[in-house]
Amino acid sequence: MNRIAATVAALALSTSIAGAASAAETMRCSHQLPPPHHIAKVIDRWAAEVETLSGGEIDVQVFGADSLVKAKDNILSTAKGDIECAFSLNFQWGKTLPLMNVTLGPYTMSSIAAWKKWPTSEAAAFLEEKLSEKGVKNVAWMFITNTSVFTSKGKALITPEDFKGIKMRGIGPSFDRALNAMGAATVSMPGSEVYQALAAGVIDAAITDVAAAWSRKYYEVQDHMTVVPVLAAYVHGYVNPAWYAKLSDKSKAALKQAGEKAAGWALEASQEAAAAAPQQLADKGVKVHIATDAENAAFKAIMQPAYAEGFEKETGAEGKKLLELVAKIQ
Repeated sequence: MNRIAATVAALALSTSIAGAASAAETMRCSHQLPPPHHIAKVIDRWAAEVETLSGGEIDVQVFGADSLVKAKDNILSTAKGDIECAFSLNFQWGKTLPLMNVTLGPYTMSSIAAWKKWPTSEAAAFLEEKLSEKGVKNVAWMFITNTSVFTSKGKALITPEDFKGIKMRGIGPSFDRALNAMGAATVSMPGSEVYQALAAGVIDAAITDVAAAWSRKYYEVQDHMTVVPVLAAYVHGYVNPAWYAKLSDKSKAALKQAGEKAAGWALEASQEAAAAAPQQLADKGVKVHIATDAENAAFKAIMQPAYAEGFEKETGAEGKKLLELVAKIQ
């Protein structure tokens, strides 16, 4: 009888374990970053942490490099519930929520000290509320860069005059105004398409994170890069609210804790990548120029007023309030 009882108990335990495993909530997360990108690696680490902290209640499946949903469709797909989760760069909110572009102000949010405060700041909480109104629940803030490059071929972009007649990839209405003010013509396209557009001559130049210029192999199609602290960008992770509402308290806490940890990992990884990338690009034959204080001042004098005018028009009173909250962490 004891053997039979033990067998029955073992079968019951096995069934219980199988049932628990099958009950795991699937969390498909889409993003556009290529595997070598430092933030793509942070997202993978975040996913593993969510599974660990949730005790296996959440099965996180990460699909990078636009392999599940295209970058431009991530927000709507998550809001509709077609997928559970996605990561986007802040400027991909475009006209839907232009407040997300607050950090893109030329030479506005370049302080690492400020970014350490960002995830728990009033500014971040303000944006999380606005994101909720747009149909997504924010779960992670990941600083990606405060160091960018103007990429080009044949000639470096060192002064505002160098941008006249240049066709380049833009990153959003307000920031594009700043590029237009220097004479550039901007074209909207996701990051995954920029390499091919540069290779084919559809565009002449681009602005991107210095580490992304390396990970996306821009050095194969551009031979000059000017390093500028012109904008600060972030990737943020968000989930479908209805899906989130069904989670246990343990799983919700896991997402919160993993997001807090990932914010720190992203900051560390981004600083390391930014420090290493210029030399990596130079080793590939790129003529890398670090903009001088005078050159940055010349860019700022033209770009900042143009951006500010656009941001104010797009965001109104809410934009003014957000800028005040951002000023508190400077």
